[in-house]
Amino acid sequence: MSSLRFSVVYQTEPGSNCSAYVPDFPGCVSTGQTLAEVKVNIRGAIEGHVQVMREFGDPIPEPSTVVDVVELA
Repeated sequence: MSSLRFSVVYQTEPGSNCSAYVPDFPGCVSTGQTLAEVKVNIRGAIEGHVQVMREFGDPIPEPSTVVDVVELA
């Protein structure tokens, strides 16, 4: 089986939890108290999402989201 690479968006708010979501999988989100924790949690969420899709015979979408950073001076 080949590997798939999905873009993940991480958000942090000072004094609050961190969160993450996967644009290619609507509804696939996770939270954590730290960025490290949310990275572990979102991996589990993606794995679970894919597992359920396979169990129901749903096609796994090809990764299509591209993430970039725009730097302003």
